[in-house]
Amino acid sequence: MINFSYSKATDVRSAVNEISTAGDAKFLAGGTNLLDLMKIDVMTPGRVVDIKWLPLQAIEENEQGGLRLGALATNADTAYHNEVMKRYPLLSKAILAGASAQLRNMATDGGNLLQRTRCYYFYDKATPCNKREPGTGCSAINGFNRIHAILGHSEHCIATHPSDMAVALAALEATVNVTGLNGSRTIHIADFHRLPGDAPHIDSTLSADEIITSLDLPAKGFADHHMYLKVRDRNSYAFALVCHRE
Repeated sequence: MINFSYSKATDVRSAVNEISTAGDAKFLAGGTNLLDLMKIDVMTPGRVVDIKWLPLQAIEENEQGGLRLGALATNADTAYHNEVMKRYPLLSKAILAGASAQLRNMATDGGNLLQRTRCYYFYDKATPCNKREPGTGCSAINGFNRIHAILGHSEHCIATHPSDMAVALAALEATVNVTGLNGSRTIHIADFHRLPGDAPHIDSTLSADEIITSLDLPAKGFADHHMYLKVRDRNSYAFALVCHRE
């Protein structure tokens, strides 16, 4: 792991200021993905801004009668929250289908949306990867690509996003609340993640100086009419080959 500087953000504004002044800085929340990638030099931020102490853990009703999930609420706290299980069981089941209990206890809701692909070639620095190093090529296209994208890919990248939670949020038509140097804005979940196109290294429409503060669920979560089916090779800690929602 390369040397890097570390700082602890005291509030959202200071977090945004710190991330914007250091071009190669990254936010640290649960750390379940970032730290793994730093250990193998796939991600090499010169500065890590710790945000896990910010007051963004609350899960509470929003002004529209839906539910607001704090960006730093853990996946476990969200999945087992009484209101989530009662009103949005699809989301609870999707979260519990992902990762492992240990990871869900650490991973945050905002971080879940920002995790990087689990493509084998993205993790292997000995192979070309446009998502890791733009312009080098995509090893997966002619390589071992059983778990890669069938739809939405491009000639530059066929990697998939690994989030089960994002699939449920899309079905629920959730929104993502973010704050940056230019103020706050709301992004519909369907517009949050980017297709690879000719810039597969850019995963989302989040600006470099923005931080996710919360996620909003609508008032109605079709609790009585839902199903989440995850097709996978084993029953735990496996990324989906097909995600089906109804």
